[in-house]
Amino acid sequence: MKNKDVLAMEKAKIVEKMNQAIRDDDAKAFSESFIELCQKIEENVLEQAKELMAEQDAAILAQRGVRQLTSKEKAYYEKIIEAMRSTDPKQALNDVDVVMPETIIDSVFEELSTNHPLLAKLSATTVTGLTRMMMNTNGDQRATWGKLTAKIIEELTSGFKEVDVTQDKLSAFLPVAKAMLDLGPAWLDKYIRQILLEALSNGLEYGAVYGNGKDMPIGMMRQVGEGVVVTGGEYPMKKEIKMTHLDMEQMGKVTAIIARNANGQTRTVKDLIMVVNPVDYWKKVLPATRMLTPDGVYVTTLPVPADIIQSAAVPEGKAVYGMASKYFLGVGMARNGKIEYSDEYHFLEDERVYIIKMYANGFAKDDNAFQVLDITDLKPTRFHVVSETDAKTEDATLTNIKIGSLTLSPEFNANTKTYTAATQNASNTITAIPFSGSADINIKVADKDVANGGAVTWNTGTNTVTITVKDGSATETYTVTVTKE
Repeated sequence: MKNKDVLAMEKAKIVEKMNQAIRDDDAKAFSESFIELCQKIEENVLEQAKELMAEQDAAILAQRGVRQLTSKEKAYYEKIIEAMRSTDPKQALNDVDVVMPETIIDSVFEELSTNHPLLAKLSATTVTGLTRMMMNTNGDQRATWGKLTAKIIEELTSGFKEVDVTQDKLSAFLPVAKAMLDLGPAWLDKYIRQILLEALSNGLEYGAVYGNGKDMPIGMMRQVGEGVVVTGGEYPMKKEIKMTHLDMEQMGKVTAIIARNANGQTRTVKDLIMVVNPVDYWKKVLPATRMLTPDGVYVTTLPVPADIIQSAAVPEGKAVYGMASKYFLGVGMARNGKIEYSDEYHFLEDERVYIIKMYANGFAKDDNAFQVLDITDLKPTRFHVVSETDAKTEDATLTNIKIGSLTLSPEFNANTKTYTAATQNASNTITAIPFSGSADINIKVADKDVANGGAVTWNTGTNTVTITVKDGSATETYTVTVTKE
């Protein structure tokens, strides 16, 4: 069976493609990536089943994610398997007269709310069977002394509003091979729950962080509340607060903004989270929140009790900071609980693709609950110890330049500063590897900045790539002329 770490790395690469497809608004690329993810999960489940088919110990099977099904769940899966085996699965599934038991989505949601780094922190709930619900966006309400005046009544009731929890649809593709059906209800349940877990994990995380509110949740990075101008169904991005240090002064001032709700009322600040891009976490946030003491011990310097969470849904250079409990997230199955046949995708003869439809709604309970931080110029925190005898060696050379899979001419050498390359590709990634870990790298194509490791789109003809490396006072410049035919 494939090593868990290898499988996790493969899944992470596919999820990154899915996130990029969302950013590019490329539905076809997203669907194809998600199908690829499903196939990886299917392969893993089939391998596990092959290994454990003779195992009868329910406790051991449960450790491997194979649940003991309820009578309703077993009956449901038996009918689904029978329909999927049919020569006309589309009609057969339409004729299935039992709905997916709520316990299935509850099991998936329990996994999400327990183990997912971000979703486990949010004010999330399953809303299967509901279409609308009342919720209090003001949070804690206090009792009042004296007469109950009209003004007090207005203040107490102002935060209550009706929420349509079926507003946004979330569909999960489900490729099912005949070999999967042969394993029976318990293994099909494991497979379907893993697909739903991945679909909800990726889709809800992106929606909760960055969603524009158009057919998806309103992300923490978006403005909400009265007076917000919604254009074409999309909510505007929040204005950023520039941070140079995550110290007591700057973090205290930002948190003070969160300590008031949208109505100007003060509130206790709790459940703080800071969501950052994984690249920024290692390059900026970790150096800004850890310090090496004189006795050689690393200690945290973050002055607020906040959990730092990595998420690819956050753009690089940004961070989302706020109270997790002030984000509402409701998730449920479609009311008929149907698995439907998909006419969109046709793969191998022994595999058919289905769709499971879910619904969700998500938004910050008020606009002050979350703030977007600009951490582009975030500085590290450390003791500044100067030694006159130990001068730092500065080296601004590179150990390699990689432009996609292109061949550099001449072959790379740290002392050679000028290269050429030819391509027919529309774009390539550019990666410069520095000799010194303290070096700064700036890449430009013509006059356009390109992130190290980021993609660039080529113009027909010659394209000049300039890579400037700085380490202290040392500076080196490398040039690559890329010709696109």
